[in-house]
Amino acid sequence: MVTTKEELLAKAKKPAADAMKLHPFYRGKMQTIPRCAIRSLDDFAIWYTPGVAEPCKAIQKEKDLVYEYTSKWNTVAVVSDGTRVLGLGDIGPEAGMPVMEGKALIFKYMGGVDAVPICLDTKDPDEIVKTVKYLQPSFGGINLEDLSQPKCFGILDRLRKEMEIPVWHDDQQGTAAVTVAGVINALKLVKKQIGEVKVAMVGAGAANVRIAHLLIQAGVTPGNIYMTDSKGILHTGRTELKEDFKEKWELCEITNAEGRKGQIPEAMKGSDLLIALSQPGPDVIKKEWITTMNDDAIVFACANPIPEIWPWEAKEAGAKIVATGRSDFPNQVNNSLIFPSLFRGALDVRARTISDEMCLAAATELAQYAEDKGLLDYDYLIPTMEEWEVYPRVAAATGTKAVEQGLARINLTWDELFNIATQMIKESRDMTRLLMENGFIPPAPEV
Repeated sequence: MVTTKEELLAKAKKPAADAMKLHPFYRGKMQTIPRCAIRSLDDFAIWYTPGVAEPCKAIQKEKDLVYEYTSKWNTVAVVSDGTRVLGLGDIGPEAGMPVMEGKALIFKYMGGVDAVPICLDTKDPDEIVKTVKYLQPSFGGINLEDLSQPKCFGILDRLRKEMEIPVWHDDQQGTAAVTVAGVINALKLVKKQIGEVKVAMVGAGAANVRIAHLLIQAGVTPGNIYMTDSKGILHTGRTELKEDFKEKWELCEITNAEGRKGQIPEAMKGSDLLIALSQPGPDVIKKEWITTMNDDAIVFACANPIPEIWPWEAKEAGAKIVATGRSDFPNQVNNSLIFPSLFRGALDVRARTISDEMCLAAATELAQYAEDKGLLDYDYLIPTMEEWEVYPRVAAATGTKAVEQGLARINLTWDELFNIATQMIKESRDMTRLLMENGFIPPAPEV
């Protein structure tokens, strides 16, 4: 059992060392395999020429048949320009590929969704929008990833308005949904009402901006939010944000009812909840700042790859509940619990977009699953990725909300969506296991 700080630090560093051994061993994480039967080479007359001409002509007459005759119904593009990869910043499209491949792997294994990593060799927002729109005929949805701000806001807004398939930015909506799920259950544990808590938010990037809006939709009082960027707390005196950071300015106008000024310590003082998604730590958040928070403080330190403060330090300072973005600590708050199943539900009803209400429905279902299991605890806010049974529930909640809002092309019930998702996810996991058992995926070397 890991107990000392030295052992905890060693454990925290091991995934990075293992990654450098296993990535070159496998030379990538995804490949393409057939979906259809190939009984003999004669079948290529069906799957390719001359037989393929008939489905082509049918789709030409009725475009939506592309969902019936091709893999569009289950295929998502993971699109990035590599300008804000994890906590690494602008490292370029090639360096961003391992992350996008990892995203595609989780899409498949946890959601049964076929995802294709696409890293673009441009940083121009107009070119990114244009390119993604060009991709629309081939994909059932678009997952934007690791785009720098402020352009990420405009790119998402434009694509959601101009495309006929669901487009979302996982760093915004995915992070918001999983964070809100964790907050819902953390507040249950400390017996605080969501409309009364004061929330300090460290970082005003894409993730925290969207988290703030989804928290408000979930019931947090806007004036009780105190958000900081690199220059301090957002307030109505920060008029320099009006021109180039309209999303931050909107928060200046609706948050911070007290008109607080200052830096992170001033935002945290007297708060009940801290949500930090800023820069990799440790020591971005100081222990002494946590001591100024209210009793039963909740700390979400979610920077990657190192949280703003180590969990054990936050607890030593008085935090009752601590969450991070890492899988090797309790209470991982990670998009991977949301995006595979949310897209599963959106794809299965052929949703036209992904609304904030769909994100909140996913968050609420994720939180409810943990409570239903009877395991809700200070070190168990939301399920882990190992509990794959949660994914069909989140998919069903998402899809039914799309139907309810009139955003779906086909109407399915909660039970129908749950059964589809269960089958798709189970098939994907079983397929991976069979490939490993038969040596088509070679065993990993000892690390």
